[in-house]
Amino acid sequence: MRKMSGILAVSALLANGSILHAQERQAPATPPQTQASSPRTKDPSTSPAPSPKASPETLTVPTGTRIPLVLHNAVTTRNARPGDPVYLETLFPISIKGRILVPAGTYVQGEIQEAKRPGKVKGVGEIRMRLNSMILPNGYTVDFNAIPTNAGTGGNESTDSEGKIKGDTNKGGDAGTIVKSTGVGAGIGAIATQSAKGAGMGAGVGAAVGLAAVLLTRGPEMELPRGTTVDIITDRAIYLDASRVNFTDPGRASTLPGPATRVPPRNNSPF
Repeated sequence: MRKMSGILAVSALLANGSILHAQERQAPATPPQTQASSPRTKDPSTSPAPSPKASPETLTVPTGTRIPLVLHNAVTTRNARPGDPVYLETLFPISIKGRILVPAGTYVQGEIQEAKRPGKVKGVGEIRMRLNSMILPNGYTVDFNAIPTNAGTGGNESTDSEGKIKGDTNKGGDAGTIVKSTGVGAGIGAIATQSAKGAGMGAGVGAAVGLAAVLLTRGPEMELPRGTTVDIITDRAIYLDASRVNFTDPGRASTLPGPATRVPPRNNSPF
């Protein structure tokens, strides 16, 4: 009896195991749950700030710097017009704190702003110019403003505070013309009349002729020959990119003969 009960118990256990095994095979496999992936959004507050670009180092030629130049093209009030270009070149290197910023031989370009011929009665020839740009030997070009403060023309020209270059007046020549004409007239009158009265009349006529010659003749033209030296003073600072100013040679200017000493060309003869 006990044996029968054990057999039945074993059979029941086997049956239950077969049923559980069958249920496991019939039950659909449940896929593992996966968390839906979502794109990550960047938090702008946590994003690293872009590194600022380093500004280029700037070198400065200060306001009021005096620069000596030499003129490459001749200029005269006889035919100069506003807007005409003028071409110059630096004669001496400009060095700041032991560093060469503007070598000798640097080109400078400007323009005529005003040109006035001398008058027949009064007034002298005048030229006003302004320098606008500078071309360094490596081709680096910068803008600046400057006006002439002095001009070595070989004549008696002068420069005012506005950069206007004024020609000679030739007052001595005018006075000489009148005196010479007066003397010639007096001599002719004395010979013609053989009297002092005739000499006086001739002197008056001669003086009138000399004065007329002065009034009908222009004063000397204002001239800036090629090779004229011009001093300028910068009226604002010149800023240079340090990466483009790496000069170790002080440079050298072109060899230009300076203008010869000139006497104002004017015909003082009344005849």
